[in-house]
Amino acid sequence: MAQSPARPDRPPVSRPIGVVAPPVSRDPRIDVFRGLALVMILIDHMPGNPWEAVTVRNIGFSDAAEAFFVMSGIAAGIAYSPAVDRWLHGEARLWDGMAPMWRRAWTLYCVQLVLTIAAIGMFSWSAGVFFRGEFREMHNLAAIYENTGAALIGLPIMTYQIGYVNILPTYIVLMIAAPFILMAGLRKPWWTLAAAILLWGFAGANGWNIPNYPGNGVWFLGPLTWQLIFTIGLLIGIRHRQGKRLVPVSRGLFAVTLAFVLFAFAWRHIPDLGAFMNHKMAQLRDLGAPANFTSHNKPMLAAPRLLHILALAYVLSCLPVVTRLCAHPVADPLRLLGRHGLLVFGLGTVLSLAGQILLRVEADVVWLPWLLPVVGVLISYAAARLADALAGRK
Repeated sequence: MAQSPARPDRPPVSRPIGVVAPPVSRDPRIDVFRGLALVMILIDHMPGNPWEAVTVRNIGFSDAAEAFFVMSGIAAGIAYSPAVDRWLHGEARLWDGMAPMWRRAWTLYCVQLVLTIAAIGMFSWSAGVFFRGEFREMHNLAAIYENTGAALIGLPIMTYQIGYVNILPTYIVLMIAAPFILMAGLRKPWWTLAAAILLWGFAGANGWNIPNYPGNGVWFLGPLTWQLIFTIGLLIGIRHRQGKRLVPVSRGLFAVTLAFVLFAFAWRHIPDLGAFMNHKMAQLRDLGAPANFTSHNKPMLAAPRLLHILALAYVLSCLPVVTRLCAHPVADPLRLLGRHGLLVFGLGTVLSLAGQILLRVEADVVWLPWLLPVVGVLISYAAARLADALAGRK
């Protein structure tokens, strides 16, 4: 989600048709939808505020987390595939292609540790200041007090995760794997996609995930299933560098995906239809169908969630008006937020946790749920503008 590294100014090397080439210009949709996903994450991480009603999770099955991983994969595919491609063609060292992604993974890991420690400190401080003992028990915080030694082991290996600070671990694992996925995707994109789908299917059906320690649960987002949406993003990014689409524009496919998006919306908002469909899914589960096809489970990226975000992404990518809107000056704030994704994500996480605390302490203040998400977004925007200004001075 962070800003893509600067591209070299040297002329592109002549290559055989089909390999990575620099895109003509930066696609404004990438930064806009990345920024929009960050705004929605900030809003949704303050449960109970009225702005939740306008986030993507209310129009279907997926939410901002799926959008985050799609856009992260696309950004990584655009930024890092050229270096891997140069190695595949014998023009650079393998390390030159892998190192930038692993450095990014290390940066994400450091941010994860800082955010986790900040969350523990914020809730611990609030428990004492506001005399609210529940702040030491929320979001799996109790383990740090009740099983401190195990929690201190689990924290650096990312198996001890705090609620609402549990997205980055899976992203870190996938960034470590990204060089190998890119190597495969550059050589055999459709075989790579098929392998990712098979892994998603087997992992979801068998409940494969990384166990928490301490505790008996598993990671909030299972890397073996969420790799599929990240891999699709990487493949889209590779094709984008070539000036192509991964899936061509098709009237028939557009009609099917749009129908699914509308059906998902109806499923969510028409009670009788929702009850009927959920009952049918339960019947399929009773007949032995895998849980990742018969539930809306988020850790395993269940099929309804996966299909919804892919259908939504395809529909939006086919509409020229979306590109024009994303390039319009009115979208400048979202593009700015998207360009400074890691900063906005980290700051937004801290602000959303602070918002949770305030909403609990001042539960009777009716205007506070309306105000806090707006303030959080404005602070994030101000930070992104400052970062942009500082970067411009270098």
